[in-house]
Amino acid sequence: MCISFIFLWQITADNLTYQIMRLLLISNSTNPGEPYLEHARGQIDLFLKGIDKVIFIPYAAVTISFDEYEKQVQKKFSEMGIEIESLHHYRDAKKAVKEAKGIVVGGGNTFRLLKMIQQQDLTETIRFRVLDGVPYVGWSAGANIACPTICTSNDMPIVEPDSFNAINLVRFQINPHFTEEVPQNHAGETREERIEEFTIMDPSVYVVGLREGSMILIDQASINLLGSKTARIFKYGSLPREVKPGEDLDFLFE
Repeated sequence: MCISFIFLWQITADNLTYQIMRLLLISNSTNPGEPYLEHARGQIDLFLKGIDKVIFIPYAAVTISFDEYEKQVQKKFSEMGIEIESLHHYRDAKKAVKEAKGIVVGGGNTFRLLKMIQQQDLTETIRFRVLDGVPYVGWSAGANIACPTICTSNDMPIVEPDSFNAINLVRFQINPHFTEEVPQNHAGETREERIEEFTIMDPSVYVVGLREGSMILIDQASINLLGSKTARIFKYGSLPREVKPGEDLDFLFE
């Protein structure tokens, strides 16, 4: 089911949770006409300042191998002086996550990503490392799994995870790559209509339509929309609304 749930630690320790957590949740990896991750490089560099090595989780990759994905990400992170170690090289993935200075989760297919994280019993391990202050960077699918569920992903369910419940680091959902554009002669549901369906089934949860080139930064109880575009906020019983970078987003912590 796609009905999200709130863990007890969130109900009893919200203030402490958000004072410690550091998340950079990015809509997409590539803007048209730009190199890979170029639009986010400055924010990633600043966010991971002082960290020389991070664990990279490549499990969302489908059309390329994990080795190829690792090389692609390492090329960009080398420009920032950061070494990545891909989790697929480790026999003891839990130990690697427990010892990580930072956690980076790449995009691709969200269902495969979550399935492999669940298969290795990493959900709680990742959650508690981030709750302990370890910085988390995720783009596209990597941003999806930071939410309570993956039910606002755009991806096809090419594999079946144990459940749709994700890492649950934030209370709201993200729809990455959000667009209101409709192809000519397209008669199917729009992205907004799909999100509306979600809010009807889960009326207590906000959904952030995060446009490409945008990201959400959560850093010690502050939350900010970064980039040049607005984000579209959805909630059952309310009309969708646009928020600009710099506007108050604290309501997403509710």
